[in-house]
Amino acid sequence: MLIAQISDTHISVPGKKAYSVASMADNLTHCVEHINQLTPRPDVVLITGDITYSDHPDEYRYAAELLTPLGMPWFVIPGNHDSRGNLKNCFDQVNCPVTSQILENDFINYVIEEFPLRLIALDSTRSKHPGGEFCDARAVWLEQQLDAAADRPTMIFTHHPPVKMGVRETDIDGFIGAERLAAIIEKYHCVEQLICGHVHLPMFTRWHGSIVSAAPSIGLHLRLDLTLQHPSQFCLDAPAFQLHHWTADSHLVTHTISLGAISGPHPF
Repeated sequence: MLIAQISDTHISVPGKKAYSVASMADNLTHCVEHINQLTPRPDVVLITGDITYSDHPDEYRYAAELLTPLGMPWFVIPGNHDSRGNLKNCFDQVNCPVTSQILENDFINYVIEEFPLRLIALDSTRSKHPGGEFCDARAVWLEQQLDAAADRPTMIFTHHPPVKMGVRETDIDGFIGAERLAAIIEKYHCVEQLICGHVHLPMFTRWHGSIVSAAPSIGLHLRLDLTLQHPSQFCLDAPAFQLHHWTADSHLVTHTISLGAISGPHPF
């Protein structure tokens, strides 16, 4: 099974760039075209939040238009630049299969069962706040889903990593309830990996018996500053995404794919 992960697309309305400099729509188009041409093709694409730049309904519609050419199923979850109501109003049950009406304070959580690796969408957003949150209600829901198939290998996809990763902006944002989520991850050994966005850089860490990974943005590269003393900054970068390969030997292998210009291939 092959899973493509696109994150932090920050799509503006047509003709407008994110932060006035980043051509995120062009970058997303490039990623979609590349994913469609991969051999083997991914079985599914997961878009892990910050779909829009400013949560405007037209931005969701434009993002959906750019994602629609994907030649495989794709699914969305919100990030801190998004709102649950606007996201659900634009993306239907095909791409956001929640089982109930979404109001601003409800959660966009759902489970995708039809693949060898079970996929659990976990809404980590905190309304009107950049940081993540895992509250009692989400904990009850997640335990119910894991209990229902505790013997099946599972990937959880969410927006915020529940651990600090050395990026000043996102570390300061924080994650309320990380210890609550840690206790669940530690309890259920079926959780192969928890994949996130938000950090805008590819990062991995061992965490309570599983792996937490963050995907790069499709063009906004946040500054890695392990001193956490410099102002938050970003660089424009080549579009990038991740491929998660659930192998025939039941190993989950993650590759970061950059679409920047390279020379080759050359004989090795």
